[in-house]
Amino acid sequence: MNKTTLVRQRIWSRLKDVALPDSRFHLNFAEVIPDFQNSGAAIAHILALPQMQQANYVFVTPDNCLAELRHRLLEAGKTLVVSTYGIYRGFFLLDPKAIPPEQTRFAGWLDGLEYFGSPISLAEIGERGAFDLMITGASAVSTDGVRFGKGHGFFDLEWGMFTDIGVATDTTPVIAVVHDVQVVEDKLTPSPTDIIVDMIATPTRLIEVQRGYRRPHGIRWELLTPEAIEATPPLQELQRARGLLPA
Repeated sequence: MNKTTLVRQRIWSRLKDVALPDSRFHLNFAEVIPDFQNSGAAIAHILALPQMQQANYVFVTPDNCLAELRHRLLEAGKTLVVSTYGIYRGFFLLDPKAIPPEQTRFAGWLDGLEYFGSPISLAEIGERGAFDLMITGASAVSTDGVRFGKGHGFFDLEWGMFTDIGVATDTTPVIAVVHDVQVVEDKLTPSPTDIIVDMIATPTRLIEVQRGYRRPHGIRWELLTPEAIEATPPLQELQRARGLLPA
């Protein structure tokens, strides 16, 4: 068992005390990154950032702890791209101009994507230009910025696709939102696909990371199984665009 797996399991045992159960997955942290007690305080740290106030176009993962953030960003007129659970249905665009003000909270929930979001292809994401910010939940994150999720690698795949099409780069600000119990003091060496974050927002603090590693670029196709590609429509779209699949 590698160190990342051990750290993830240690964090999950602590997370049970502060996590809010998911209606579908309860406290199965291998399937869901949960909301947690006082997540609103962590979100307040992010909303106060100058980078956030100036941002117009933001990528946000579908994690439960970010539902209120998605609501607040839509309320503030920010355009969001949100991935679907497991990326099985690709990405959705949430345009605040198309959402009634009284519905921004519902639109920030995953079920709200079905009503107020519109599917968006990788090509269409690329046409909109670079993200101003990217925000993600995590199973755990180290103080030196090494983020890891449930173990499925979804955010790593999203990052790989977005860097491939040029809407994310090594300088794109990436913020992780976690409970304090999910912050790891261990020094972790990132894998070739791990994403280093720039900031960590918790209910009690905002940690600015001094990044010591560059982030990866593009998709490591050799690491993906045919089954994973088959289950992820944007990966198939990218393969076709790069001439790796018939058009």
